[in-house]
Amino acid sequence: MYDLLQPHVSKVVACNPRRNALLKEGNKGDRIDARKLAELLRGNHLQPVYQGENGLRMVKELCRSYLTVSKDLTRVMSRLKALYRSWGIPCSGTGVYAPRYRAEWLGKIAEAGVRRRAELFYQQLDALQSLRREAKRDFLAESRKHSATKLLRQIPSIGAIRAAILIAVLQTAYRFRTKRQLWAYSGLALRTHDSAEYRYRRGQLERSKKQVTVRGLNENHNHDLKNVFKSAATQASQGAGPRHDFYEALLAQGMRPAMARLTLARKIAAISRESIERDGSLCVLRAPSLMPKPYAPSDNPSMKSSALSSEK
Repeated sequence: MYDLLQPHVSKVVACNPRRNALLKEGNKGDRIDARKLAELLRGNHLQPVYQGENGLRMVKELCRSYLTVSKDLTRVMSRLKALYRSWGIPCSGTGVYAPRYRAEWLGKIAEAGVRRRAELFYQQLDALQSLRREAKRDFLAESRKHSATKLLRQIPSIGAIRAAILIAVLQTAYRFRTKRQLWAYSGLALRTHDSAEYRYRRGQLERSKKQVTVRGLNENHNHDLKNVFKSAATQASQGAGPRHDFYEALLAQGMRPAMARLTLARKIAAISRESIERDGSLCVLRAPSLMPKPYAPSDNPSMKSSALSSEK
């Protein structure tokens, strides 16, 4: 929709609904919400969402196709195993999906209707496997056209598929000012809760030394990107290499395995951002709104005086 409307108007703003608290107040309706959005747009209070660049549109769409087909394939495999288990037939492992063992597995089902249902699931499985191979081939071929793929593949536990997904999802490192913003976008940021942050002691207001409560990871994130970094961290922690030594060092310091894997996933995410930032081909994809703006004091004399005082 964004690409469809952009040529016909002067400016298109795809806003983040989680930042529009005004929409939650009062009555709900299309006209009312449109009025509130217009008021927020007039006051420049809408938070825009990054929509990507046209130069990476092809690899982005191929990534969506590959991930969608992969999820559909996983769903069909789960349904097939659930069908066997519902009739008390144990089906652990991957042998239930092999074509040469299907006649044997279908023979274990006594009910004709259930057997026909399993046959349809097998047909759907074969079709999705063929589509997945085709989508994977096109996706990898398109990702090789970008030089950042070679830099990302130099990172341990980042293979061809993960590097291609990073190119399609991240697109440019200038979306994230620091690595911490990438951690939050990837679902690797900690949610904390604190109460009674300050207290009065001997007539003075001072900060409390009570430890902040951690409430898990942030829920508002990109699930595909989190899956890439989590799987890469898990693979790196189990295999040999410098990332495994880093993981073992964290465990030796007394850190829990879950927190050590989170730290390793954060490190891989930070290295991935730096690799994309170093690549020269993706530097041209910086949108003007993402470029750092130089500080310029306002023409207001009071603003100039405050700026000078802060510099002193």
